[in-house]
This record gives sequence, C-alpha cells and structure tokens, in this order.
Amino acid sequence: MRSLRAAAAAAAVLTAAAAPFADQPDAALVKKARAIHDRVIALDTHDDINPDNFSWSLNYTQDLDTQVNLPKMKRGGLDASFFIVYVGQGELTPEGYDAAYNAAIEKFEAVHRLTKVLAPDQIELALTAADVRRINARGKKVALIGIENGYPIGTSIDRVKEFYDRGGRYLSLAHNGHSQLADSNSGEATATWLHNGLSPLGRQVVAEANKWGIMLDLSHPSKQANMQVLELSKAPVIASHSSVRALCNHSRNMDDEQLEALKKNGGVIQIVAFSAYVKEAKVSPERTAALTRLNEEFGLPAQGRGGRGGPGAGAGVGRGRGRGGALARLTEEKRAEYQTKLADLNLKFPPPPRATVKDFVDHIDYAVKKIGIDHVGISSDFDGGGGVDGWNNAGETHNVTTELVRRGYTEEQIGKIWSGNLLRVMEQVAKVAKELQR
Repeated sequence: MRSLRAAAAAAAVLTAAAAPFADQPDAALVKKARAIHDRVIALDTHDDINPDNFSWSLNYTQDLDTQVNLPKMKRGGLDASFFIVYVGQGELTPEGYDAAYNAAIEKFEAVHRLTKVLAPDQIELALTAADVRRINARGKKVALIGIENGYPIGTSIDRVKEFYDRGGRYLSLAHNGHSQLADSNSGEATATWLHNGLSPLGRQVVAEANKWGIMLDLSHPSKQANMQVLELSKAPVIASHSSVRALCNHSRNMDDEQLEALKKNGGVIQIVAFSAYVKEAKVSPERTAALTRLNEEFGLPAQGRGGRGGPGAGAGVGRGRGRGGALARLTEEKRAEYQTKLADLNLKFPPPPRATVKDFVDHIDYAVKKIGIDHVGISSDFDGGGGVDGWNNAGETHNVTTELVRRGYTEEQIGKIWSGNLLRVMEQVAKVAKELQR
C-alpha cells in the first residue's frame, strides 16, 4: 500500500511538472549540441556534499542517490564541480565558531580524500584556472572547493589564508542568518539587520581574500553587504549560485542594480537552476498549512519556498541541508512514516509545477542581455535543494547546452557561459593577489 501511494504521488508530481522543453528538439540539433558540449568545459560552481559520502564503503565512485557523483558527471558531461564547504549559521559565540570550524574542516578533508585516495584516477583537485584546463585535457573530472558562509572563520583572520591553503577558491561572507562578517539576504523578510551590510571584521576579510586569491561570493549576503563588497574588492567577484530578481522576486536573486555593479566590477553571476529561485511557485494555502503540520509532527524545519514537500534549509551545522539532511536525523522507521504521509499529502494537495530548463535559460538570456555574455555563468546547487525539470542531476547536464544551442548561442558563447567567464575571474583574482602580496 505504501509503495502504491508513493508511486501515485510521484505520478502526480510528473503530471504537474511541465516538460523540460516546450517542444522537443530535433535529432540534428541534439547531435550538434552534444558535440559542442563535449568540446567545452562544463563547470558547475555549486554542488553541496555530505562527508558521509566520502568513505571507503560509500563514495562518489558509486552512482549514489546524490544529484552529483562521478557516474552522473560522466553521463551528463559535467566536467568540473565546485564542491562546497557549507556550514549553517549558528550562534556568534566561541563555541559556535569552534563547531563551525570543525565542520568545515571535515568537508575540506572529504574533498581531498576523494581526489587523493578514493578516486585519484578519475578526479583531481584544481587550485588554478590552468589546473582546470590541464586536468580536463587529461580526461579526468575536476574538483574545486568553494566555501559557503564565512562563519567558520570565527574571529581569526588567519583562517582566510588557512582555507586558501586547504584549497578554498571562493568564499561567501554569510548564509541564511547574519554572520559575524555580514548581513544575510534572509534579513530582508523582516528588515532586521545586524551590521547594515558588512561588519568591520567582514571588511578585513574582503581585503584578506583579495590578498590570498579567494573569489568573494555574493550569493547569500544582503544586497547592502554585496554592494559594499563590490566597492571594497580590488578583484572581480562572483555570485556563485543566484538567479535574476527581475524574473523571480526572491531575496537570493540579484536585482538589476547589483547586476550592473557586478558588470562594472568585472565579475560573473552564476545563474542557478534552483526551481524556487527560477520560477515563483503558487502554492495553495491548504498545501502550505498541511506541509507545516506534517513537518512539525516530525520535528523538521518548515518547507522550502517552492512548497514541493519536505523540509527547507536548516539541517544544522556541517551536515547536509534541505530535506535529505533533516530527514537523516530521523530513524529509518520515522523516515518511512514521513515519506508515506508526504505521499498522501501530495495526492491530496499536488505540488505546483517546477521550473524547467527553458525557465532556467530565460534567466541566462536576461543576464546576457543586461550585462553581457562575459559576465554570466552556470550553477545548480545540486544536493542543496537545486534542480529543475530537465536538469535535475549531473547526468542531465547536456540538456542545458541543448537549450542554449536552440536559442542561437554559438560554441564560443557557450564555452564562456559554461566555464570561460568563471576561469577568467579566477585568473584575475590570482593576479591581483600576487600584486597585493608583493
């Protein structure tokens, strides 16, 4: 009975979802797109990880149920991934900083274990743009490391250099919740701010990141904090996983003023295939109330903005976030009970349609027209809540290129969007760092 309900719920989700392409591309277009996709370096700037998936018995050499792993990367032609050292925001206390630091180190070590011990013949860690090109040319997948939330820095400015030495190549100063470095976009909901942008320590971290060659990431801090970073930074910056606010009014997305400032800075917005940031979902009040009651019953966080069922962000320091991370804290029996009740709920109150690859590329189009082809890239936020119909895991990566080709983008332009622009910023940031160190 349980399996029948789950299958029926899955069918309801599929029925509600629009097709990835409004009309299926013809075989010749697909063939052309796949050839282009094979020639460019497809680089995703934001994929979350759980250290539990980096052990001898369970790791990314296997086709796990994660959205990203080596078999899926090979299937979809995803050449390079920024694996994320993410730590959820906690208390601004010495104890909170210590816990966050330890959680961050665990994730740094997980990526190093994958590339040095578990699968060095399949994937290698890149520290420079030249490394990315070299590793790709050798036929291996490329791992890079991004740091989501400066919370683990605590009050020790020396940790910026330490995280660089551990392989971190971009850093956001906040996540959901104000950090000791910067206000978060999440403050917009109540207009509650801690620093009115950056804190004095946050300003020091901007300078330190410039000095050592870490790209500054605008994707989670508040608009005011981002505008201050853009004023202070001596190097180009990125938004590692954000979309366009003009098309989807969410505080995680960048408005036109931020986009123009990013262009002036020479940076790149990595448009994110996160359904709730691509397309505003109209969720019925009945579904929202039912999900809230269900999650409260199991002691789980409230559902995400998209309202598709399951908890939202907030799985705690250092572990997976979103639905998977929160459910992982339940017993196997409780997880099964939750899934059964969620299936019943989805049958009674079907989730709204998800965003599609077409909706996602609409954001790329907007950004290209607004700030130019040299300032736009691609990200997914896989295993952190990301995914749209047609690009819901790394195995479907080529579908994005197919849609770009269908819209008339050339191979040169597609190469820039998939990786060229981001690698150019990496090189410029490294160049500024060398000058500052001198």
